[in-house]
Amino acid sequence: MTGRTLLTVLLVLLSPAALAAPVKVVASFSVLGDIVRQIAGDHADVITLVGPNGDAHTFDPSPADAAKLADAALVVSNGLGLDGWLERLAKSADYKGAVAVASDGIQARHMTEVEGSTKKEVTDPHAWQNLQNGVIYVRNIEAALEMADPTNATAYKHAAEKYTSELLALDAEIRLAFTAVPKAKRRVITSHDAFGYFGAAYGVDFLAPEGISTETEPSAGDVAKLVDQIRAEHIKSLFIENMTDARLVTIIGKETGAVVGGTLYSDALSPPDGPAPTYIAMFKNNVPKLIEGMARN
Repeated sequence: MTGRTLLTVLLVLLSPAALAAPVKVVASFSVLGDIVRQIAGDHADVITLVGPNGDAHTFDPSPADAAKLADAALVVSNGLGLDGWLERLAKSADYKGAVAVASDGIQARHMTEVEGSTKKEVTDPHAWQNLQNGVIYVRNIEAALEMADPTNATAYKHAAEKYTSELLALDAEIRLAFTAVPKAKRRVITSHDAFGYFGAAYGVDFLAPEGISTETEPSAGDVAKLVDQIRAEHIKSLFIENMTDARLVTIIGKETGAVVGGTLYSDALSPPDGPAPTYIAMFKNNVPKLIEGMARN
């Protein structure tokens, strides 16, 4: 190595970008954590509070989780009512850094849920289940990273552009795949109402014994109505979600003759060695299983 080459290498290694430590980012749950990692790469140390197979609806933060916010430059939440506990956690941790809401700008879905004799309108927080909404998540997270770490803004921009192209290509692929399934067969039963955005985007009707949140138990009457509907409409496509209790879905399958077609990933990714360790892999796991299951209807 010549003296000039050595000098060039040293100047690169000693540049502000090379010397800067990775920015610390805390994401509320695993899907957001992966999206942040896809954009930030080695420029961020990403901590996810609700990990693989975890349920963000019922998550109860601990003092150890509050400590994870120490020295963070950015906290990323989903919003739409999914991770309201994060605001309380940040307050208890006296967090002073930036907060980004990944779902900002998304047209939220709303549903009417019945609890006893009371009806209430609730916001569906599962916006990431439409890949075009995922593009909005990317845009919001990229902007937040650039604000928190302007030194690496160009790297974030390029990574976000590449990742957005991948999401849009997969979105088009999924839309084409479902055109091969007759509309009358596009009916699926899952554990809870996590796939409303998916269904609206890709033309699939999802039924579930539980509501939008896993915090509430379905009534016996609600389950009985669902069983009657499944029988009347001859729905055979039934799935368990990775972060919910499989017992109720299994019972419904036995009552109706519907076939459990495997596990869908809805509110959480799998561990790294599982079938859905990334946001993109989640769709690549779910879509073929859904299509195979709907063929039985």
